[in-house]
Amino acid sequence: MAGLVTAVTLAEKGATVTVHEAGPRIGSGASWFAGGMLAPWCEAESAPEEVTRDSLDSLQWWADHVPDMARNGSLVVAPPRDQVELARFGRRTSHFETIDDRKISELEPDLAGRFDKALFFAGEGHVDPRLALQRLEQRLLNLGGIVRFGTTQSAASFDWVVDCTGMDARDIEPGLRGVRGEMILVRCPEMRLHRPVRMLHPRIPIYIVPRENNIFMAGATMVESDDNRAITVRAMSELLNALYTLHPAFAEAEIIEANAGIRPSYSDNVPRVHCEGRRITVNGMYRHGFLLSPARAAEVGRVIFPATT
Repeated sequence: MAGLVTAVTLAEKGATVTVHEAGPRIGSGASWFAGGMLAPWCEAESAPEEVTRDSLDSLQWWADHVPDMARNGSLVVAPPRDQVELARFGRRTSHFETIDDRKISELEPDLAGRFDKALFFAGEGHVDPRLALQRLEQRLLNLGGIVRFGTTQSAASFDWVVDCTGMDARDIEPGLRGVRGEMILVRCPEMRLHRPVRMLHPRIPIYIVPRENNIFMAGATMVESDDNRAITVRAMSELLNALYTLHPAFAEAEIIEANAGIRPSYSDNVPRVHCEGRRITVNGMYRHGFLLSPARAAEVGRVIFPATT
């Protein structure tokens, strides 16, 4: 995601851009398994202040580049036994409304009677990451960009090289660490949601994000590990339990995918742009890739085109 957003940003400024993708297709890395939530105020619950500050403009950036973007807000709920977690979440965030069961029912009819209280962040949005990746690839091609698969190197010379290779850049970015995230996709024809729903829990908050055709993504665990195995039994159990707690209809849902990815992260969990000569590194996206990639791409643009920004 960081690479494509940066490539499109530079191409829109007039650069001739070639993307070298190590995988066989767009979306070969962790971005393919992301939730795609554009939630700057929700993320303030656990993220540094600069994450919210730098991500406010990303909502408009995504709206301009991905017509499928939804801006229906975010809903934060908690089971009755975990209401203290809802209060704690509210103390650490802003730009929300505390709503009762009546308002919850208006926003999400299928959740009627399930929760007495929720936090509604009306200004937030979300995209389907897989559609978003494809939209950005097509935008780059329309701007005259080139995408080459199965390679990270080229014999051609370039004015600038922008490295967005994530964990593969550990040799030149020794401060990187891996944070494992796991997710599942289910199909549940009996359920409909209009916005991402965060289910709070003292140990692991889980979110459920609606996609087309009654498909829902549930994620995402955060494990301090660069273990790239498939999803674990523990993670699968937690995600399925969260879905069932949200609504019993998910008990009959069809599991269509379960996967895991490794997020590149620095010690402060804040993405960075580093320039050394004509080589720029964009890395450490952690769980903020969709939120912060437009801001970090704009930063790269200011380095390469200082006279036009």
